[in-house]
Amino acid sequence: MASEKSSSKGQAWFCTTGLPSDVKIEVDDMTFHLHKFPLMSKSRKLHELITEQEKNPTTSRITRIQIASETNQDSDNDNEEKEIQEEHEEDEEECLIILPDFPGGSESFETAAKFCYGVKIDISASNVAALRCAGEYLEMTEEYSEENLISKTERFLTQSVLKNIRHCLKTLTSCEGLLPLAENLSIVKRCIDAIASKAASSDPSLFGWPVNDGAGNSKGGVENEKKKVANATRGGTGMDLWINELEQLSLPFFKRLIFAMKALNLSGEIIESCLIYYAKKYIPGIWRTSRKPSSSSNVPSENDQRELLETVIANLPVEKSSNSTSNSTRFLFGLLRTANILNASEACRAALEKKIGSQLEQATLDDLLIPSYSYLNETLYDVDCVERILRYFLEELEDRSVNRIESEERSTALMLVGKLIDGYLSEIASDANLMQEKFFDLAIALPDHARLFDDGLYRAVDVYLKTHPWIPEADREKICGVLDCQKLTLEACTHAAQNERLPLRAVVQVLFFEQLQLRHAITGGLLEADAGLMEADRGGGEEEEEEEEDSRPIVVASGQEVSSTLRAAARENQVLRLDMDSMRTRVHELERECSTMKKAIEKIDKMETDGHVDRGGWRTSLTRKFGCKFRTQVCDSHEPAAIEARRGRSRSHRHHQ
Repeated sequence: MASEKSSSKGQAWFCTTGLPSDVKIEVDDMTFHLHKFPLMSKSRKLHELITEQEKNPTTSRITRIQIASETNQDSDNDNEEKEIQEEHEEDEEECLIILPDFPGGSESFETAAKFCYGVKIDISASNVAALRCAGEYLEMTEEYSEENLISKTERFLTQSVLKNIRHCLKTLTSCEGLLPLAENLSIVKRCIDAIASKAASSDPSLFGWPVNDGAGNSKGGVENEKKKVANATRGGTGMDLWINELEQLSLPFFKRLIFAMKALNLSGEIIESCLIYYAKKYIPGIWRTSRKPSSSSNVPSENDQRELLETVIANLPVEKSSNSTSNSTRFLFGLLRTANILNASEACRAALEKKIGSQLEQATLDDLLIPSYSYLNETLYDVDCVERILRYFLEELEDRSVNRIESEERSTALMLVGKLIDGYLSEIASDANLMQEKFFDLAIALPDHARLFDDGLYRAVDVYLKTHPWIPEADREKICGVLDCQKLTLEACTHAAQNERLPLRAVVQVLFFEQLQLRHAITGGLLEADAGLMEADRGGGEEEEEEEEDSRPIVVASGQEVSSTLRAAARENQVLRLDMDSMRTRVHELERECSTMKKAIEKIDKMETDGHVDRGGWRTSLTRKFGCKFRTQVCDSHEPAAIEARRGRSRSHRHHQ
């Protein structure tokens, strides 16, 4: 029987065995002209249907005549009688069997019919579920006939499909149109459990970021790719080799797969990677840099997108992933923007913001620039959202401190976030609709040790004051109150001292701390000089002792050279001490300058209280009295004088020699 051939003509299918067919079977819109014996030898159901028709041919014929007469009510009576007569004649030769709702349709029945004729059939991961359901429908059991279709498909499922994730995913996808029979036969459950089990036994390091967003592949990435391919060759489960199949699953099947993975306590990296890839496929707009427009036919409806979004967010691992990258953080921000657009639930957005807060140090400024979609909010960006994310980050940081996580790691994360927030403040400060309370609250949200220098914060304050020139003096002072003038660099202090936008009190504070900073720098230089002299004296003594021990036989011969060297060192030490005395005198002068400046500050405060402040001349007088004059003395007169004096004495010493 294996040599028999089949052919398809239009909507009819014939088995070309050389014998006339004696049974017609209709499946969907296809009519199969077959033979009774091969079908009855393999299928219990077909055997029963054919036997019943042979026993009661009249009943079946009357039913078909009634159907034919109902469908041809508008035809001429002569034509109708003729067609019915022709059908009677055909029925005398062939029996007709209609199989409604056949699993897999006509294609699946064709394969099952070939199996009945003994033709070798190709079973694959894509059609094994349909053939298994067809065998169940036709009752092609092992009890009825040996090596039947059910046993053959079950063996293929067990030995081939369930041992490979990609095959399981293909079979699971094919089950979409076979429900509920595929569910009743446990094909769906077995495939889902096998996928979760195989993923659990795989190497989590292979489940790296599954998205290629155009970034260049590094050498490490290439090596990782080779590792995945080698693992798959050995029967492994590299993600890149099967994750593409996830996009073919429907949302209900995908949700069941994620639940099965969580039930097996799979690592967060694997679950998160699956969620990310699936969401990236079906939720457009997550990636700002996406160049490929999605086909409109493949884009789900808004409700479906919202359901998928909430499913993804609800199943994201709460704990921070050990291999979280800037790519994964960017994806989370993309989800957050989409959640705002789709108007997702508050609980959904809160969970996503908390997840982002746990890895905020990996975000970029572009990630934080979340547009404001609410008509109640007049600002360009959603500042409230960033403030909530920052609060979650600080709570996470506090939990790390309680759990005794390395302080160096916490400090690094805090510094990165401090720099990020300063950049964000500089960006949103140019928004004319940004209220000063929002700016102030976000600026003071971070602890003091989050910023090594306040230059970035000063830049944000300057931009805000420039964009909001109408705010009163008191509010300007409040905005400038977020700055710690002691943490401004010398360049920032110089700019602030000449900044017309800063209020009077802020400029005076900047000048005061600028001079304190310079005084500390000079004091530190003196201490270093003292330490250097002491080290030089100590080193000279040690060298003399070593020379005495090594050259005792020639002490008398070199006595004059040693004496000359000692006299030169003594003169050099005397010059250094004179320079130190000069620097100490300058420090005393600086202290008097600071005292005078404190009195000036008190006088200015008194003038502000009385309401008599000359806005035109105060800055010029202060700069002349405390700023430029002092800076010129320190930078131009003092250090060159000490250096020139030292050089002059050295030249005099060489001249005398």
